[in-house]
Amino acid sequence: MFLSYTSTIEKSILNVTDFSDKISHKLLEKKGLYKIIWAKENNTNLIVDGYNLALNKSQILFCTPMNVVEIDKEQSGVVALVFNREFYCIRDHDHEVSCYGILFYGSSQPRVITPNKKETESYMAIHKLVLEEFETKDNIQGEMLRVLLKRILISSTRIVKRDLSQPQLSTVKVDTIRRFNVLVEEYFKEKHQVAEYAAMLNKSPKTLSNLFKMYSDKTALSFINDRIITEARRLLMFSDKTSEQITYILGYNEPGHFSKFFKKQVGVSPSEFRKNVSSRDS
Repeated sequence: MFLSYTSTIEKSILNVTDFSDKISHKLLEKKGLYKIIWAKENNTNLIVDGYNLALNKSQILFCTPMNVVEIDKEQSGVVALVFNREFYCIRDHDHEVSCYGILFYGSSQPRVITPNKKETESYMAIHKLVLEEFETKDNIQGEMLRVLLKRILISSTRIVKRDLSQPQLSTVKVDTIRRFNVLVEEYFKEKHQVAEYAAMLNKSPKTLSNLFKMYSDKTALSFINDRIITEARRLLMFSDKTSEQITYILGYNEPGHFSKFFKKQVGVSPSEFRKNVSSRDS
């Protein structure tokens, strides 16, 4: 199954696929696309940014355009919605369910949600409506598909907020965390310290750190470090840039300093990591 909606006027794209053909896998290689991947029928194994990621049946993964996703061609029972910013992204309003909401930029790692039985039935019903909508070609098809996508994002956002380690966190506090992650996404190559982001949010570093203690088992600094490491791994895996070049791209002045940081986070040096990836792919 590979269903595609495009609008040349809006330059918008929405694809729905179950990865049963070559086109679907090529789709994951395209840049600028948000990806919602649902283990609809079976447990599923993926590779995201070089890491193995296992989805249990019914779990849903949310990936930004920055996340590199690979799905084994033998996998079955997986459904994905893949779309660009022009199809559905609202930055200045409806921020909780936009492409800059907590589903896509509310965590240093791609978000995975686990719907309960009732919620899974709801996703099944929406999925059926999406498939039915592709049978109707008219001038409001795109708007109908956007409405259905928004229903998915709203339902998923509710699950995230329900499953927060501190569900009593106020909307204001959750939004601060979301804005922190959006800022990290924008500035991680030049700003590496919590204090720099706290200043941009008009918060003290201590206030921001305490908020993360309530929200997550990760610190604010670890969110920054994870984003830097994700980019470093991507560059080592998918570019021919040297470790020294990557050092400067990521805002470090000394290759030795960056190499030490990378090894502390990953367990091996940048050169060892690249060598391991090459041997795995050969």
